[in-house]
Amino acid sequence: MKKKTALVTGASRGIGKSIKESLLNEQIEVISPSRSELDLSSSESINNFLTNLSTSIDILVNNAGILKVGRHNELSAVDFHEILQINVVAPFEIISGVVESMKQRKFGRIVNISSIWGQISREGRSLYSSSKAALDALTKSFALEFASYNVLINSVAPGYVDTELITKYNTNLELEKIKKTIPMQRFAKKNEISDLVKFLCSEDNSYITGQIITIDGGFVCK
Repeated sequence: MKKKTALVTGASRGIGKSIKESLLNEQIEVISPSRSELDLSSSESINNFLTNLSTSIDILVNNAGILKVGRHNELSAVDFHEILQINVVAPFEIISGVVESMKQRKFGRIVNISSIWGQISREGRSLYSSSKAALDALTKSFALEFASYNVLINSVAPGYVDTELITKYNTNLELEKIKKTIPMQRFAKKNEISDLVKFLCSEDNSYITGQIITIDGGFVCK
């Protein structure tokens, strides 16, 4: 049986790296392009990358994304266009570029890495929340288009995850305060996210599609 091939964006660190390692452990071939190979801010770069792919993609994980934080008077339309391009348009373009071969083979698994901030929000998150809400809507609509071809697409919406980024931008005291707002009183581990993604990308997932699966220790239930 031919090994399955996965394309994972943003796999150099954090959740993306954990997803890549999890899929490799399942003997799945993983393509994880660097930014120089695939610039998500450029539709031309995306098209060139997809055109030059030498193999069909069975599994796609759109993990790469950017965060812009600021109030309305601190951000511009340029900021909005940039975050929408990388967080929404790029996933749309990549999905569109690989899904036809999935449909032909009657197998495909797509996971978009979203965020709890697509479901709830707070001051300064208008652009990021908008982009993740749009990504979730894209997931649901595409699920309806692809379901009859056994191409399943879901969003995974993590809450706070123990990654390099959260420790980089918060002091130890701030981290402890954040933990107290989470019912489980801790951050998610990277493997808890990647294990969920791995299942959604597998043949064991034969019926879940169009879902926004929140993994946040109960944070959005408050």
